[in-house]
Amino acid sequence: MATSERAIQPVRSDSVFFPAMAVAFALTVFVGFSRTWFLAPYFQAPPLSALKIAHGLVFTTWIALLITQTGLVAANRRDIHRPLGFFGAGIAGLMVVLGIWLAIDALRRGSAPPGAPSPIIFFAIPMFAIAQFPFLVGIGVANRARPAWHKRFMILSTAALIPAAIARIPLGFIESGGPPVFFGLTDLFILAVVLYDVATLKRVHPATLWAGGIIIAMQPLCLIVGGTAAWAAFAHWLMS
Repeated sequence: MATSERAIQPVRSDSVFFPAMAVAFALTVFVGFSRTWFLAPYFQAPPLSALKIAHGLVFTTWIALLITQTGLVAANRRDIHRPLGFFGAGIAGLMVVLGIWLAIDALRRGSAPPGAPSPIIFFAIPMFAIAQFPFLVGIGVANRARPAWHKRFMILSTAALIPAAIARIPLGFIESGGPPVFFGLTDLFILAVVLYDVATLKRVHPATLWAGGIIIAMQPLCLIVGGTAAWAAFAHWLMS
């Protein structure tokens, strides 16, 4: 009986932890984009372009789908979760296309969040995030027969995108701190998964190590690459 309880316990705790992570992402996205997207009329924000509206709708759909999918697994409704995953894969692909398009559009407009480096350097941040996201989602989909791996890759793939929302949260220390702050706050989501692994598995799951390690490694790398002459030349070529 003790062995059975140990085997079941992580599954039971998964049904709370992963939906809670999805909700935490949703709250972060809502706060970060409330002034320009979710509550734009209240804040009298300027009208959004068709590209921004499309990106906002698709990104919101992904977050809603993440909540739905983690909730379906928690409710043991894998009969719905699996076919809905094909829809999620399509949404992920659309996010990549729109994300690249929007990043280039922001570069051409010279746009960057408060506290961010120059638009050319900042351009590397969304581009690196867009590269990580489909890679992590793809590994998650490939591991759909291994639930523990699948859950962690799908949750942490969203963590790769969350700096965009955190950077726009209207708090002084975030706006003035720039990438070190919003990357550091992003890493708290990764830390939450690490602590959960240790609490339930007594070790850090390999999927957490791989996905979290990739995200953390890419944070300084994107800034280093963004500051190179080669990246500046690439950005100027896109702007021409």
